[in-house]
Amino acid sequence: MKVLVVGNGGREHALAWKLLQSANVEQCFCLPGNGGTATLKGCQNIDIAVSDRDGITRTALDYKIDLVVVGPELPLSLGLVDRLLENNIKVFGPTQEGAQIEASKSWAKALMEEAGVPTAKSQTFTEAEAAKSYVASQGAPIVVKADGLAAGKGVIVAMSVEEAQAAIDTLFQEGFSKLIVEEYLVGEEVSVLALTDGLTIASLLPAQDHKRIGEGDTGSNTGGMGAYAPAPIATPELMQRIEREILKPTLEALRKRGIDYRGVLYAGLMISTDGEPKILEYNCRFGDPETQAILPLLETPLDELLMACVEQRLAQIFPLRWKSGSSICVVAASAGYPGTYKKGIAIAHIDKAEATGATVFHAGTKLNETGLVTDGGRVLGIVAVGETFKQASDLVYQAVDLVEFDGKYCRRDIGRKIMNYEL
Repeated sequence: MKVLVVGNGGREHALAWKLLQSANVEQCFCLPGNGGTATLKGCQNIDIAVSDRDGITRTALDYKIDLVVVGPELPLSLGLVDRLLENNIKVFGPTQEGAQIEASKSWAKALMEEAGVPTAKSQTFTEAEAAKSYVASQGAPIVVKADGLAAGKGVIVAMSVEEAQAAIDTLFQEGFSKLIVEEYLVGEEVSVLALTDGLTIASLLPAQDHKRIGEGDTGSNTGGMGAYAPAPIATPELMQRIEREILKPTLEALRKRGIDYRGVLYAGLMISTDGEPKILEYNCRFGDPETQAILPLLETPLDELLMACVEQRLAQIFPLRWKSGSSICVVAASAGYPGTYKKGIAIAHIDKAEATGATVFHAGTKLNETGLVTDGGRVLGIVAVGETFKQASDLVYQAVDLVEFDGKYCRRDIGRKIMNYEL
């Protein structure tokens, strides 16, 4: 097989890395890819923007691609899958209509109501003053969400009415035409990435992301500063409930709308202190950095799983096979992220980090005439696997400390909560 992966982040590097481990996959193309995929054996970068539907379609036809795997949400929301399907190209990912589950939070909320799944109480607003008045009536803490795509940063958890009202002004000023104001749920978050062929659901190992820039979950939201899997709060019993009470009813609601959803149905969940799950939001693609933590534990060949979704025969692949142990991904970010940051800073000693047994997935990197340099806010995702979480944690931070670039920042507390489960 020849596989084309659309995207240029750590998630796409991890997807290409995992796909190339299969005996079925001869070559992988990443579009546009990054410095890591450029040096991955069996992989080739092609410099085409993820939003260029025609360019991606031409590339898939010219290179006789057997399967396209779409990484980011933007091309899904722009209808890339629809364009590829029109040209009889096999592609993993939902159509433009299905991708609204992430592209429009108000659309997703309406779908959740139709499905009858447990979720936070919310209201949708198109005018700032009405939203501010609602916030004043509800009090804080409260959550303000941009309705459209915001690269994982369109959610503000406001601890005061004033902060929420400022967030409303900011998001409208940034060009969003619609906002969701939602009740603040208390508990522990967990990410469940489920694969579906439109008929069957197959959940991957539950993961826990760390969205805030600061240790102790403080500071601004980011695209994700690290993740680990499996998340022990999502016990096998709870995972069965999540599939039965949330994922399957949502898939049925999509079918009732006439949407043939084949791809990732990614549920961001809050688990209350008494173990009750509620859906916070849906995404229509693999999570980043959850994917980097999950895929090293997957033993079932990824290409077989994705092709089974595309060809609507996922039920034949059960059960998925997993390695034992825990996996942890720590993001090494540029100084200033998620605000302004410099690019073009030299990166050194990735080879030393990988010599420890860790895997380094590139996110914001590129190769230039001088070598590997930074090219984004989240630069690298360093991943380690251990029989226990402590083993994985010790190894990953050993590897993190070996990688060097000026201004490197990482959180030192990724997955600290899990230690309580191992004591």
